[in-house]
This record gives sequence, C-alpha cells and structure tokens, in this order.
Amino acid sequence: MAVTEPETLAVGRVVRPHGVRGELVVEVLTDSPELRFAPGSVLGTQLRGKDRGQELTVAAARPHAGRLLLRVEGVDSRDAAEELRGVLLTVTTDALEPTEDPDEFHDHELIGLRAVQVSGDEVGEVRDVVHTPAGELLAVRTAEGREVLVPFVADIVPEVDVSAGTLVIDPPEGLLDE
Repeated sequence: MAVTEPETLAVGRVVRPHGVRGELVVEVLTDSPELRFAPGSVLGTQLRGKDRGQELTVAAARPHAGRLLLRVEGVDSRDAAEELRGVLLTVTTDALEPTEDPDEFHDHELIGLRAVQVSGDEVGEVRDVVHTPAGELLAVRTAEGREVLVPFVADIVPEVDVSAGTLVIDPPEGLLDE
C-alpha cells in the first residue's frame, strides 16, 4: 500500500514587515490561530503555489488591527521580514487536531466527497469550500461540468459521512437547476 503525503493547508499569509525587528503582519486564514501560531509551532512556507522548503518556528504572536503580528526565529530585521512578504504559512493535514463536534469538519475532509440527493440521485463532487461572512458554501461540480454553490447548513446538507466519502443534499427547489 502506497503512503500518501499529507495535504498542505494555508493558515496565514505574510502581508508585510512591521517595525525594524523582523515582525511580520499576517493575515490569518485559520479558525484556530491560537493553536497554529502558538510559540514553538512550526510552519511551512509557500510562494506562488510552490513550496519554499523553508520552515519557520513561531517565537511570539499577538493580535494587531484585525491581523496578527508574528515573530519567528531567525527573522530579526526588517530586511529579513521583507523577504517573506506574500509567503503563505502552511501546516500539513496530519498536524490538525480532530474536531470535537461531530457536525464540524475541516475543509480538506469535505473536498472530494461525492454529493447525492436524499433520493440517491448523484449531484456531483465537492470541489471547494467557500467561506463567506454569511457562512460556508460547498462548491459542487456536477456530472455535466457545472458548478453549483450549496449552503453548508443542516437543513440543506443533513448528512456528511467522511468515511464513506459522501454527503447528502436536500436542496430547496431551484438550487440545482441551470
């Protein structure tokens, strides 16, 4: 049996340097910044979708103007921080803690699930999870190649079975129409 590499997930993006001592202004892309950016945490780095092969160890983090100010080991000047501008900070899926709530899922657990209607009719495959201020939407690619956005709420998605690789959609009238 082949061993698959864990998937990489972005948890933050370096926006710019802050100050002269190498702090980084980070846009947070995770629901658990207190875990991902805790002192001692190790983050991977990607730029333009390519792994930089560089790991950063968090020295300190604090909230600042809706973002995070991050200090990492080995980055102690503005010039060193500037080199990280635009870099995505990543973790691997094997570093994620399982959710305590059975109705809560990590995005990577939902992507790739087969979507079927309550009747058993095939809808398609979950291609992405879109986060909006109003809530999450599942981007489902239908067999015809269309993409439909399905609100990820219990009334419309009453069942998710990650181990079986499926989720059930009970769409309101018109949701799946062209």
